[in-house]
Amino acid sequence: MDRILELIATADAARRRIIDANRGLTPAQAAFKGTGGWSVQAHIEHLVLSEQRGVQRIWLAAEALRQGVPLQAGEAVHRGLPIDEVIAKTWKPKEKAMVETDPVGEGPLSYWIARYEACQPTLERIPQVLAGLDPSRALDLHYLSGPLDAYQRLEFLRFHTDRHFDQVERLKRTEGFPAP
Repeated sequence: MDRILELIATADAARRRIIDANRGLTPAQAAFKGTGGWSVQAHIEHLVLSEQRGVQRIWLAAEALRQGVPLQAGEAVHRGLPIDEVIAKTWKPKEKAMVETDPVGEGPLSYWIARYEACQPTLERIPQVLAGLDPSRALDLHYLSGPLDAYQRLEFLRFHTDRHFDQVERLKRTEGFPAP
């Protein structure tokens, strides 16, 4: 479980980084979209929805494995690969979020930051959820990457947050981004 705890810690560190970098934005800054992409608020909302879904999928995969009916039958085609390699093999340069994680733009940035912070206690329950199981056998399909195990799903949380952190930082350097 040491690896699981490390992955949870790296996901939390990535979450802290994007939250800390955006906590003090004005409403105008939080809502700014630049050339029609997502606002900072939309990125954070998407991260909340994505993390909740990803953690839920780990939970479901673990319970299914425990009951002897895995969610994902067949070969783990990405077995042992770090998530960065899986993404490089399976994603196009620009991917779209799945509909369930598309931001709808309701609620201020401070609300979504609070919701994102509230993801950590649920994530910290994952070691209990995986207790007695081989996390590499807790497989579920990711809509772009195919079957991911619990380790890869946890790695994905860090990868995904870092990806949006970079996108938000580019947005904040866009011409026209509102001054504080």
